[in-house]
Amino acid sequence: MATRYDAGVDHLAALLAGEPSYRVRQAWDGLYRRLLDPADMTDLPLALRQELDERLPLALTTAVESVSDGGDTVKWLWRLHDGAAIETVLMHYADRATVCVSSQAGCAMACGFCATGQAGFERNLSTGEIVEQVVRAARRALPRRLSNVVFMGMGEPLANFDRVWAGIGRIHHDLGLSARHLTVSTIGVVPGIDRLAGAELPVNLAVSLHAANDGLRDRLVPLNRRYPLDALRQACARYVAASGRRLSFEWALIDATNDRPADAEELAALALPLRAHVNLIPLNPTPGYATPGTPPSGVAAFCRRLRALGVTTTVRRNRGTGIDAACGQLAAGPPRAQPARTVRLSPTRMESTSTSPRRTTPSGHTTERTSSPSTTAPGPTTEAPPEAARLAAR
Repeated sequence: MATRYDAGVDHLAALLAGEPSYRVRQAWDGLYRRLLDPADMTDLPLALRQELDERLPLALTTAVESVSDGGDTVKWLWRLHDGAAIETVLMHYADRATVCVSSQAGCAMACGFCATGQAGFERNLSTGEIVEQVVRAARRALPRRLSNVVFMGMGEPLANFDRVWAGIGRIHHDLGLSARHLTVSTIGVVPGIDRLAGAELPVNLAVSLHAANDGLRDRLVPLNRRYPLDALRQACARYVAASGRRLSFEWALIDATNDRPADAEELAALALPLRAHVNLIPLNPTPGYATPGTPPSGVAAFCRRLRALGVTTTVRRNRGTGIDAACGQLAAGPPRAQPARTVRLSPTRMESTSTSPRRTTPSGHTTERTSSPSTTAPGPTTEAPPEAARLAAR
């Protein structure tokens, strides 16, 4: 059975066979433009609403909803039909609302400092599972309009390209978000970056770099052994030349690891010829990685050094660290004990508590940069890659 946002227009038309053709338009508009459940589409007959609700079930079941930052950050732990779990984070700002969505359950990239990578890979998400995250965040953001979508949650988006790109099409064409407000992040899947260069919609591209020499990046990002920095640099250059869009490099600052003056100089040497924007992310704590993030004074010094070298640089404003909703912390488990309000939901009861249970799995990923989104293009590879060790061996 197709879930609500996996169904396309043709599938919906088949469900409504025998109804006037305008009913398909009404139902589609209700799902995407008006963000309604079928039961709330009062322009449809009651029997038709009930049939749609039954035959197009939701894909995501809320297991835990966590709230922090005075209500400005909301994280959902969703259960999927097969027992897999993913997380989504909604962030409210004064001038916008951004949702960070997952593209896979888990991740095969095995970056040791990221909780999602620590947890391992389970499966790709379907287009409907991706789109539904955005719809439900947009509904929760009301009366604010959801303005930005970042594919920076669980998983490597370019390793699930076909479904991610189909989801981007729905988000752009049907939900009505500008492609320039959609950002796809990658750890450096070179074939996916090349696919982006020829993609139709001008979405933004952010490359999670974290090191600018192969020795260090091999340790931090195992995929670098398959696509080393020179191959990644050439792919980024092809992308910039083909798209005319600005490239962003994401750099998680790890204490005494990639935050030294020499690291800044190596990063500048890579970023400047590509005219890339650098987004610094103070590393957030995860259970499986002992090295702490760079302290604030070190973050500020690294930022000043890059700017002195001529690199356009911003520092990401981390949100939701108290509920394991910040960058690198998503891993489809309940947050560790924290003071923020956590609401646990089940079919039979709703309970509000000041602290949440100790998490049984690592944490994962999210946040957004303090500046407006970088400019770049869309979509990457195809199916989930093999485990990182196999990738590195190739």
